[in-house]
Amino acid sequence: MPKKLSRNKARQGRRGFPVLIILIVGLLLAGLVWWGAEIYGVAIEPSNPSGDPQTPP
Repeated sequence: MPKKLSRNKARQGRRGFPVLIILIVGLLLAGLVWWGAEIYGVAIEPSNPSGDPQTPP
């Protein structure tokens, strides 16, 4: 005869952060990294791209 277990004992894992919170925080972190890469890209952008004709000095 199988042993009767209470609901809490029958759980297979411990309670952790809800998955939705982890997904939202991950999305926010990804957006922050993207924003940082955009700022860095603008900062290193050359003032005269190679395809544009140069103006005489």
